[in-house]
Amino acid sequence: MLHTFVALVENKPGVLTRVASLFRRLNINITSLTVGESERADVSRMTIVAEAAPDRAHRIMASLYKLENVLEVDDVGRHSAVVRELAMVKVAAGPQTRAHLFELAKVFHARIVDLAPESLMLEITGGASKIEGLVQVLVESDYRILEMARTGRMAMRRGQHTSRVLEALREAPSSQSVLAGKPKHVAAG
Repeated sequence: MLHTFVALVENKPGVLTRVASLFRRLNINITSLTVGESERADVSRMTIVAEAAPDRAHRIMASLYKLENVLEVDDVGRHSAVVRELAMVKVAAGPQTRAHLFELAKVFHARIVDLAPESLMLEITGGASKIEGLVQVLVESDYRILEMARTGRMAMRRGQHTSRVLEALREAPSSQSVLAGKPKHVAAG
């Protein structure tokens, strides 16, 4: 079973290595791993997707909590969540095939982000099945995929589920000055 964990970690060197080493020690393969900034400058957000038995998820979360620099862990797969991936797909395309690729992009709600004389690059965001659907159609239509890069899953629980979110909402009016209904950093007028 695939588990999707979101870990908030201190933005410090070595944290990624510690997390990856933990999964190695537990003998669990990481299917995808994305790391990036969060809403706080000193905190990074890791989305870790791993294949493990249902009863191992609790052990993984407990082990993550024991790591230095790990602040919070959530198994978002157990809750209602928005899950997305990003993919860029470079396809061999000449003038005679571009029109069809433009139509495919429209059908899959993809964007064409680069157009070169012999290739075209598509950017697609969505669930894994949407991305795999585009790739399958490209392959079945005899297009040659020159390169493909995928981010892996990124996930966020729906709604207001954590005390941190509720706390931020309560603090928002007192932490920002409002000028004519606009936040402090936006010029009025």
